[in-house]
Amino acid sequence: MTEYELIAPCHFGMEAVLKREISGLGLEITSVEDGRVCFKGDETAVCRANIFLRTAERILIKTASFRAETYEELFQGTRSVRWEEYIPKDAKFWVAKASSIKSKLFSPSDIQSIIKKAMVEELKGVYKTDWFEESGDPYPFRVTLMKDMVTIGLDTSGESLHKRGYRKLVSKAPLAENLAAAMIMLSPWHRDRILVDPFCGSGTIPIEAAMIAAGIAPGMNREFTAEAFTNIINRKSWYRAIEEAESMIDMNISADIQGYDSDGEIIASARQNARLAGVDKLIHFQKRPVKELSHPKKYGFLITNPPYGERIGEKENLPELYTELSEAFKRLDSWSAFIITGYGDVEKYMGRKADKNRKIYNGMMKTYIYQFLGPAPGSPRKRAGRNSSPGC
Repeated sequence: MTEYELIAPCHFGMEAVLKREISGLGLEITSVEDGRVCFKGDETAVCRANIFLRTAERILIKTASFRAETYEELFQGTRSVRWEEYIPKDAKFWVAKASSIKSKLFSPSDIQSIIKKAMVEELKGVYKTDWFEESGDPYPFRVTLMKDMVTIGLDTSGESLHKRGYRKLVSKAPLAENLAAAMIMLSPWHRDRILVDPFCGSGTIPIEAAMIAAGIAPGMNREFTAEAFTNIINRKSWYRAIEEAESMIDMNISADIQGYDSDGEIIASARQNARLAGVDKLIHFQKRPVKELSHPKKYGFLITNPPYGERIGEKENLPELYTELSEAFKRLDSWSAFIITGYGDVEKYMGRKADKNRKIYNGMMKTYIYQFLGPAPGSPRKRAGRNSSPGC
C-alpha cells in the first residue's frame, strides 16, 4: 500500500490530546504544530483516522509542500505535482479553503484560483484534453500558507469530523463535539467515575463521555468524502475499519453520566440527541438549575461549558451564575471541575486559582479550560486549595 503523510487539524491548544489519540491507533507521528498533528499512514490509516479520532477536525492527505512568495511560484510549485495520482479525469475538484498566516501571499480567493488553474494545466497534458467536465465524484483540497510555505492537502473527511451525526437539535452557543471530547480526554475521568455537566445544553459533553465509555467510535454513523476515492482507497479498507469499530463497542457497562440544565425544552433536545447517538441508556438528563446541584457520590467530575456572555445582555447575569456554580462545587468537596469559558473572572468567583488552565481557540474565540483538581479516590487529602496538594 502507498504510504502518505496525513494531516489532522484540531483546535488550537488541543494538539497534545490529538497526538495521544493518533499514537493510540499505532500510527507514527511526524510533527506537531499549532493547530495540527501530522502522521504517516496508508489507506487503512485514512479510514481508521476518520472513524476513530475524536478530537480531529478532518483528515487530509498531504499532496504538496513548497515555498512560494509570488503567484508565479505558487503556480509553478502546484503545477509540478503529479495530480493524476489523486484526481481522476472526470472528478470534480476545487480548493475548498485557503488560509494564509505570516505570508506574502494573503488573498484566499487568489490563492484558490491560482492553484486550481495550475492543477488544470498539469492534468491537461496527462489526460490529453483542454476541458474537464468535472461530472464525477468530489475531490476537495485545502491549502495553508505559513511563513510562505505552501501545504496542499486532499480532504478525505468532507464535513468536519465534529459532526458525528447525532446532534440534530442544538442549544444556543453549542460546544463542538470534538472539543467536548477533548475536554473529557484532557481530564483523568474514566467510566467508573461519575461525570456531571450542570450546563449540558443539547447534551454534547455527556453524550461524548458516554460514547467514550462504551467504546463507540465517533465516525461510525456518518459518511466521508473519501469513500468515493476508489482510485486511492479500496472500499474493503472502509469495511474493515467499520468492523473494527463495531467490535470495540460495549454497551454492557455501568456508567454514571448526568446532564442538567435549567431549560426543560433543552433537556428534551439532549435526550433526543442521546437517543440518536445510541447512548441514551447511559445518561441521566434532568431539568435542574446549577444552584440546586449536589450529589452524594465522592470523587466525581464536573465537566461543563457554562455561558460566558458571548451574546449581548448576558454578561450582567454572569456573576450570579458563577457564584452559584462556585457554591455548588464547594458542596462537592472531593470533586474535580473542568470548565471551558471565555469569562475572565472564573477564578474570582470560584474562590481559588485553577490548578491548571489551558488556552483554547473555539473557532475565533479565545477561551480557557480551567482545571480545579480534587483529591484522588481513597486519598485522605482534601481538595487542592484547602491546605492540600491536588490529586485527580
